[in-house]
Amino acid sequence: MLQIKDLHASVEDKTILRGINLEVKAGEVHAIMGPNGSGKSTLASVIAGKEEYEVDKGEILLNEEDLEELAAEERAHKGIFLSFQYPVEIPGVSVTNFIKTAINATRKAKGLADMPAKDMLKMIREKSEMLEIDRKFLSRSLNVGFSGGEKKRNEIFQMAMLEPKLAILDETDSGLDIDALRIVANGVNKLKSKDNAVVVITHYQRLLDYIVPDFVHVLLDGRIVKSGGPELAHELEEKGYDWIKEEVDA
Repeated sequence: MLQIKDLHASVEDKTILRGINLEVKAGEVHAIMGPNGSGKSTLASVIAGKEEYEVDKGEILLNEEDLEELAAEERAHKGIFLSFQYPVEIPGVSVTNFIKTAINATRKAKGLADMPAKDMLKMIREKSEMLEIDRKFLSRSLNVGFSGGEKKRNEIFQMAMLEPKLAILDETDSGLDIDALRIVANGVNKLKSKDNAVVVITHYQRLLDYIVPDFVHVLLDGRIVKSGGPELAHELEEKGYDWIKEEVDA
């Protein structure tokens, strides 16, 4: 599904990614871990097409289609979803109206008519119940006055409604207590299928107790320096990153 080949990228003329190679197949969950400044969020942003990042070399393919010339909005229409570490507030726009607009924009890009209101309401009801979201929550202005857990739960609701092919969760566990973490992780687990893929970016192993990855990759200084199974995350939790740095430097 996702293929990244020798990806080099920079922001404001500073090189961040220095040769990323990664393949994510449909049905898989990949975790990307690493210390602050290693390039994790940059990788997520470059895949999603955020315009302030410059691809200097390499390829990003989604279902064998090169994404290089596609803007962030076009990539979203192709099925890439990025949850933000710090979701923005949009006063005056309800959660429901925001998601309706997003869904119908994607349908328009595919040459489809707007989703009938009856079908939209049915889908909203089903997904909100699945994610344990109170209906009153959906009438609130997007992220305005939301707690950290509410913001993240809202993003998982958006993910559920948009049904992306590739979901990238950028430090979605940041600032969450255990209850909120469990609800968000349960939502992600319910949305996993053989037809989509999830990339989880995190500092900590605790999220991976709830969203169990098929593969764990360690990012250091803009490169993936080690890959393994779920046990690698536990090893990082116990030992930190210094032992991997020593391996790389050896």
